[in-house]
Amino acid sequence: MKVLRTPDERFADLPGWSHETRYAEVGDGLRAAYVDAGPPDADPVLLLHGEPSWGYLYRHVVDVLVAAGHRCVVPDLIGFGRSDKPADTADYSYASHVAWMRRLLFDELDLRRITYFGQDWGGLVGLRVLAADPDRYARVCVANTGLPTADRPLSEAFLAWQEYSKTSPRFEIGEIVSRGCATPLAPEVVAAYDAPFPDDEHKAGARIFPSLVPTSVEEPAHADNVAAWKVLESFDKPFLTAFSDRDAVTAGGERIFQHKVPGAKDQPHVTVEGAGHFLQEDAGPEVGRILVDLIARTS
Repeated sequence: MKVLRTPDERFADLPGWSHETRYAEVGDGLRAAYVDAGPPDADPVLLLHGEPSWGYLYRHVVDVLVAAGHRCVVPDLIGFGRSDKPADTADYSYASHVAWMRRLLFDELDLRRITYFGQDWGGLVGLRVLAADPDRYARVCVANTGLPTADRPLSEAFLAWQEYSKTSPRFEIGEIVSRGCATPLAPEVVAAYDAPFPDDEHKAGARIFPSLVPTSVEEPAHADNVAAWKVLESFDKPFLTAFSDRDAVTAGGERIFQHKVPGAKDQPHVTVEGAGHFLQEDAGPEVGRILVDLIARTS
């Protein structure tokens, strides 16, 4: 496996993100990056990003949580942010992303009593990780995400994005994130999303991620997600949805969680208004307050 590592100087002076980066080996010769901010003895709030962003997405959320006395653990998925990046798309699979994150969160950090927030692939990966050891979790909040199986149709918006990621000769990460927000990002923030990807070779993970969604019942990811749903269908700890109102890709996806997860019953589910797919950019402080309130209400 050819592995790339983005030079540290690419991350100098990022606006609003000055937290120390830590690293852990997660197998396959790969190093995962993460931020661990706030009181080290507090129960962890796990914030998982998706495609094609990285932990920087959570800077405004982290500020609110740390100010309220919470510990925040913010990993970069392999292929993103400061984490190592296999250069060949064939080196990525849905199962490998889950395995790498399990090694970081459980084997290396041994997180317990977790408050977990996942958006986009931060949900697709994170919910599979949760299903592997649900007793480690205290509560969950998901936004603009899902746990897809091949027997359910994908949205037209997602299928278009999947095709674009595979075929477009131009794949500018910061521009993609900005288009996924209700309000376009400032140039320096666009540059921060571009920072992990100095050239196209570094973008293999970002390119292949949409194609890892199972579209056939014969794919291993389909059976793995069906098994994860069985765990979620008995998960009775607090489970909140906080989808935004301006995301065509995941619109309506909250209903399946509200219907199938016991812990979602009678929760005060939230619609984040005026926010696009990347609601952490459009409404980061609000997302932080939602999590602070969830923890206070269910502790």
